Amino acid sequence: MSVSAPRAGGRRPARRLAPYLLILPAVLLELLIHIIPMLVGVWMSFVDLTQFYIANWSEAPYHGLTAYRIALDVSSPVGKGLAHSFLITAAYTLLVLGVSWSFGMAAALVVHRSFRGRGFFRTLFLVPYAMPIYAGIITWSFMLQRDNGLVNHVLKSVGLGNGDTFWLLGGNAFWSAVVVAIWRSWPFAFLMLLAGLQNVSEDQYDAASVDGASIWQQVRYITMPSLRSVNVVLILMLFLWTFNDFNTPFVLFGSQPPSSADLVSIHIYGASFINWNFGLGSAMSVLLLLFLLLVTACYLLFVNRRSRRA
Repeated sequence: MSVSAPRAGGRRPARRLAPYLLILPAVLLELLIHIIPMLVGVWMSFVDLTQFYIANWSEAPYHGLTAYRIALDVSSPVGKGLAHSFLITAAYTLLVLGVSWSFGMAAALVVHRSFRGRGFFRTLFLVPYAMPIYAGIITWSFMLQRDNGLVNHVLKSVGLGNGDTFWLLGGNAFWSAVVVAIWRSWPFAFLMLLAGLQNVSEDQYDAASVDGASIWQQVRYITMPSLRSVNVVLILMLFLWTFNDFNTPFVLFGSQPPSSADLVSIHIYGASFINWNFGLGSAMSVLLLLFLLLVTACYLLFVNRRSRRA
């Protein structure tokens, strides 16, 4: 008497559900942490949620697009302040992104080839990236103090200043924020570019050297094309992180930074938690989100078209 083998058909529904069950926790967390708060923020931008309705936020009156009109009206104080903050943030982002990428690229090229002490320099370059964000920025805030700051002391000792420069006030506040952001960002660029260089074959450089190519020609025609895919992701990530940077201005200057360092993230924070106008702050946040989505879409479209032509 033969015993028939059990059918495998009973396992198929379980196998089909297994991938969905595995990603279910990630989907739920994404909904709770990102999607639902984002939708609540969009809803808040359409209501007049001020300090008068904090206790009963569900009773805040519907305001429509009023908050958006106020934020985009550059003739009003609110719109003019947001436009000023946007321009400051754009300049801040371009400087931090450009210098961070340049420093990261230069450092990656230096430590890519084998030499004595390479491991030490690789570790040293990654120290700012490994250090906790708030600890690093707080250290910089002490270094940039006028009276007992290390920066003024060093500049005075080498004859480049009188030792009483206000680095966290006035126009110098912008450059202080830029320097601190570059210090934080360039090790990440270095790490990404160094990882990309590991995939570039040394045979290409050896062949180029035999053909008489200089170092700059090797970088231009071998290194840069090989790092194209890495640079696409790296530049986009640095742009988004820097444009949304909140930690640097908040830790350096507090909730009300100088006008020269009024980045859009801290400006939105002030509109929401200092002026207690959460509806207007939410509208500014939605406008920032739409701007970043538009820039990201245009950037990816440009990169895809360029790669197809290549």
